[in-house]
Parts: sequence; C-alpha cells; structure tokens
Amino acid sequence: MYRDKPSDTMQHVTAHDSATWQVVCLCAAWCGVCRQYEPEFLAIQATFPQIRFVWVDVEDQEEIMGDVDVETFPTLLIGQGAEPLFFGPVLPQVKVLERLLASLLQAPQKASSMPPEAVPLWQRITAQ
Repeated sequence: MYRDKPSDTMQHVTAHDSATWQVVCLCAAWCGVCRQYEPEFLAIQATFPQIRFVWVDVEDQEEIMGDVDVETFPTLLIGQGAEPLFFGPVLPQVKVLERLLASLLQAPQKASSMPPEAVPLWQRITAQ
C-alpha cells in the first residue's frame, strides 16, 4: 500500500522530474515499530514540503519489492528524480530523518556504498 497522506489516500510514487525528492519508507503492517513511526513519518512532510513522503508496505507490494529483502524496519529509500541517494535502515526517530534529509539536501550526491538492489528498486517504485 502506498500512502503519502495520513488520511490513507492511495497514491503512487512518481518520478516527476529531475528535481523531485522522494522519501519512501519500506515497512510492514505487522511491525509495531512501523505502526508507531508511520504517523510521525507522514507528518514530517510539513517540515519538508518540497519532498514527497511515501509509505510502502513491503508485503502488500511484493511485485515492486522483487527479490529485495528488507530485514530491518524502518528502511528508507531516498532519491531525487531518477537517482536513489540513500537506501538503508534508520532509527525510527523523526530527528534522525530530519538530520539525514538536511544532509542530503545540502549535498545531494549518489552514495558510493549504495547496495546494488537500490537502483532497480527505485526504478520499479518510480515507474508505478
């Protein structure tokens, strides 16, 4: 399920243009940590209105996840346009996400240690 509003409005992630920033949280409905983090994650959009925040349930979206196995929740996939810039687990704390985003916005560069599955996953997500 894709959700980018607390009201559970279903919307898809899209690669609008090369300047569009998106933060995709990969979680699962059964995960208690994810359930607690989701409202905070979606509310952070008020702090970063230029970024689109999307919640993806990895079990509901198996076709998009492909063979990517998320072992630690929450895991974030952050990108700008067609390029993923960050892929990995984070502490489920909004301040951690705020610092990460501030850092990426200041110096957006592709991470050299990006896992190989990040680019195809980003392409599948933004192609929807």
